[in-house]
Amino acid sequence: MPVRLLSSSVLKWPSKKEVLTSLKTWAKNIKYRKPEVIKIGYFGSYAKGNYGVGSDLDLIIILKETNIPFIYRAKDFDTTSLPVCVDVLVYTEKEWKKISFSFKKDIIWLF
Repeated sequence: MPVRLLSSSVLKWPSKKEVLTSLKTWAKNIKYRKPEVIKIGYFGSYAKGNYGVGSDLDLIIILKETNIPFIYRAKDFDTTSLPVCVDVLVYTEKEWKKISFSFKKDIIWLF
């Protein structure tokens, strides 16, 4: 999250490098702890390069399978260790195969 410097009223927003380094560490931990995760990627402003102060990080997580309804799946992924706000979309492998190709081309996969 952005931090306020003690000697200033200005907020410091994390750099793209800080965000992506944190994301890679987070993704490795998720992959280790949740074997049902087969892919993690990001899209939106951080993938396109047009991020700025206040930009959130948009994540896609692909699971082998799950019985959890779509609207509840993101709750299983704690993103509070990441330095910016995060939107998480979690799909099963079967659901992902049905998603439009035009959306898929904008994703940068971590694994």
